[in-house]
Amino acid sequence: MSYMHSNSIDIRQLEAFAAVMSAGSVTGAARLLGRSQPAVSRLIQDLEADLGYPLLHRSSGRIQPTARGLRFHAEVERHLASLIHIRERAEAIGRDEPATLTVAATPSLAAGILPQALAALPSDLLPGHLHVQALAAEHVVQAVVARSADLGISSLPLEHPGLEIHWIAEAPCVIAIGAEDPLAADEVVRLADLAERRIITLANPYRLRHRIDEALERVGVAPEHIIDVNASLTALSLVRAGLGVAIVEPATVCGVPLDGTVMRRVDQHIPFLFGAISAAALPLSPTVSAVIDAARTEALAMPGSRLLEANGTDAIADTVYGQTAASEGAPA
Repeated sequence: MSYMHSNSIDIRQLEAFAAVMSAGSVTGAARLLGRSQPAVSRLIQDLEADLGYPLLHRSSGRIQPTARGLRFHAEVERHLASLIHIRERAEAIGRDEPATLTVAATPSLAAGILPQALAALPSDLLPGHLHVQALAAEHVVQAVVARSADLGISSLPLEHPGLEIHWIAEAPCVIAIGAEDPLAADEVVRLADLAERRIITLANPYRLRHRIDEALERVGVAPEHIIDVNASLTALSLVRAGLGVAIVEPATVCGVPLDGTVMRRVDQHIPFLFGAISAAALPLSPTVSAVIDAARTEALAMPGSRLLEANGTDAIADTVYGQTAASEGAPA
């Protein structure tokens, strides 16, 4: 069933809705947009009439987004960002300048690899407008496939028919420890020595976390105290505050070292896999190609890092997911 009452949506309506969501009120949105409060209210009401469902709950002068409003806002943000990028690219073409560049990367790689890669670019390849988006790996893939990002730097898995994988690197996870911790005296820390410790690690069970759990299980460690985080930089901050030791990927530790913490190798191999991706069959600009190459150089600068065959999908899948289980119905 279609809710749309017309074939198009006024861009001013989308801007008004996005401003309300950012400001938290119609009054604040009116200030952001330089319009009157009644005008913004009318744009929102017209948008809701066009869509056929409410975007905001209104009660006692306060507003809150509806469930549909929250979902629609995510689409509006992407649409408005694309329009901004189109304008920037059009202006760059008019000035015969390099086009704008949008890079989507997972937070650890956006902090630990991408800045150095961008800094290594020749000045004539660095565009006037550069957009860096720190996103969850799944959203990096979506941005690249939808072509709202020119390039992605993401952790594995990266399986999607709409992607071209330019390189894949593997680097061993490390342990971040407080500088005054007795374990800091060891060059290599035994996972077994963490049995009585509070362990800080990443939360997503379908990515690096399951490899960390498998390594702990191999040495018979079942932590009683765990802190889950969704970004390695948060884990490092918790370590510095004395809240535990962190098992993390090495990109953030190398790229954004924190005073009061030290990095140590682990006696168990816990692979962190990541790569550079772009939309399949999309020609690469000289700038995008240069960022891909520079990011690969930075990836290989991490301790113990190595390149893998991008087309060795079976071996990479075994590393990411574990050895393939016996086929259903086959003998165990």
